[in-house]
Amino acid sequence: MLFHSSLRKELSRSFGATLVVLVTIVMTMMLIRTLGLASKGSVNPQEVFLVMAYTVLGYMPTILSLSLFIAIVGTLSRMYRDSEMVIWFSSGRGLVDFVKPLFRFAWPVLVLITAMALIGWPWANSQTIGMRQQYEQRSDIERVSPGEFRESAGRIRVFFVDKETPGDATATNVFIWSMETLKQVTTSARSGHIDTIGDSKYLILENGQRLERPFTPTEPLKISEFKTYGTRAGGSSGLTDNTTPPRALNTLALLREPNDANLGELGWRLGMLLAAINFVLLALTVSSGNPRVGRSGNMVLALFAFILYYNMLNLGQSWVSAGRYGLGSFMLLLHGGVFLAAMVWLTLRNNNWSRKKTVRASLPQTLSPPKIDPTS
Repeated sequence: MLFHSSLRKELSRSFGATLVVLVTIVMTMMLIRTLGLASKGSVNPQEVFLVMAYTVLGYMPTILSLSLFIAIVGTLSRMYRDSEMVIWFSSGRGLVDFVKPLFRFAWPVLVLITAMALIGWPWANSQTIGMRQQYEQRSDIERVSPGEFRESAGRIRVFFVDKETPGDATATNVFIWSMETLKQVTTSARSGHIDTIGDSKYLILENGQRLERPFTPTEPLKISEFKTYGTRAGGSSGLTDNTTPPRALNTLALLREPNDANLGELGWRLGMLLAAINFVLLALTVSSGNPRVGRSGNMVLALFAFILYYNMLNLGQSWVSAGRYGLGSFMLLLHGGVFLAAMVWLTLRNNNWSRKKTVRASLPQTLSPPKIDPTS
């Protein structure tokens, strides 16, 4: 049908262009953020692009929802501006008749949003958290870069080493300054290497000396030389924190353990699908306007509605996680309320309702005086 096909073709072009632009913007922002984390030592510099890709993949439900919303608003606003909507309305098509072709176009995007929210989001978060934890569990000697002073994981020691590559387990010209009980210890050695004893890693130093400076001035300095000396290098062979945040748990795990935090995360994931459905209806109502008003008026209103809805979704997640609201009551209040408001607004727009018409219809009609025929 000409009405459906022409609308879906334009929506497809607008959605594709909007998606490319938004993905590019998000990738640029995530790249800057990931580079900042890498400079602080929170992310492995060799895994910057991999972390960025997982992060963008996790934000895909939001990106797809916004792209769909902007595509519908932009397409319908252009049809109002070019008077194409007047032609469709005069041919017997109402605003409600646009619901079916819009959802025929949007259902693959809605399915993709559901899959990304229920499967892609937790998987991307688990991969990112796993890489960051693995990088955090590296030993102190692996944290430092050649020729740079670096703090240890517990921030109680400072390392300086010479080594060929940052990932090597051996080092030369090792310098360690540490804070111990009631004293400062300075240790230097010509070489050192990492040994794993049990679940802990130790730095074995060779051919060096150790200077112990007590905090009390009455106690003397203690200087000792050694051929072999061992000190704990931090880190362990396995992960010490087995707790997984709710955003990294799969959906089945959230259902098996329905505590407040998991229910809040589950409500956010399901809410992305419900929000995307409501966005289709909201876009249909928001896009209708006066062509004589500015072109950007509808788009600004649409972006404001999206930001408000998305922030309420995130705020509701924190409320459910804190136990202030139940999952069912919150979802009914937010998504059900928005759906009801969109349907009422759509019905009023479809019937071309206005306040002036209602006031005019409520006023009693005055009888006009009879006309007198001058020829009589």
